[in-house]
Amino acid sequence: MATLLVVEDERDIRDLLRRYLERAGHSVLTAATGAEGLRHIESDAPDLVLLDLGLPDIDGLDLLERAHSLHIAVIALTARSTVEDRIRGLERGADDYVTKPFSPQEVVLRVAAVLGRGGRSAEVGTLRFGNGRLHIDEQAHTALLDGQALELTPTEWGLLTTLASRPGRAFSRGELVNRVRGYEFAGYERTVDSHVKNLRRKLGDDDATVVETVLGIGYRFGWQRDA
Repeated sequence: MATLLVVEDERDIRDLLRRYLERAGHSVLTAATGAEGLRHIESDAPDLVLLDLGLPDIDGLDLLERAHSLHIAVIALTARSTVEDRIRGLERGADDYVTKPFSPQEVVLRVAAVLGRGGRSAEVGTLRFGNGRLHIDEQAHTALLDGQALELTPTEWGLLTTLASRPGRAFSRGELVNRVRGYEFAGYERTVDSHVKNLRRKLGDDDATVVETVLGIGYRFGWQRDA
């Protein structure tokens, strides 16, 4: 069971999401304003925030950035449906995007995907890459670069472990979406690029030698597994 926070100024939507998420076994907090949501984020440290970006008192993107800075997963709820809007939200730290109107069952599935439920089986032990520079322990859900812990969002973690599971193997954007999310929808493939950009920054991969771009296809992991 995860602790979720729903920040939504429309009461009907807020109550609907709470009911469906509680039926799925989660503990649910709710907030009708950005200020109230910010208090919950900073005091209750939820596992995931369902965040309406069109709040009346605080810019939803600012609240999204605050949650992201605390390493809290965020699914953005918005009436803005263009790919460019999604990319802007993802660049600010969103792990997923749901456009209104939406099916509450779909939201439940997306929450499960972001939280990593039903994901692929983890390999036993710690995997090492780059002559010991990068350590990935899927069971402990930790990644260390040069001895320092990497603070990754759920989506960044999914991308890293998926790519590292098959070094040198090219994954298409659509395949990465399906492996990391467990589903796919039109236009989402482009947003993978934003997550890869953030992952590269955290890996110090300015020259894209760890997460390599495969033109016309997608991405591959450039470091080989240590013997």
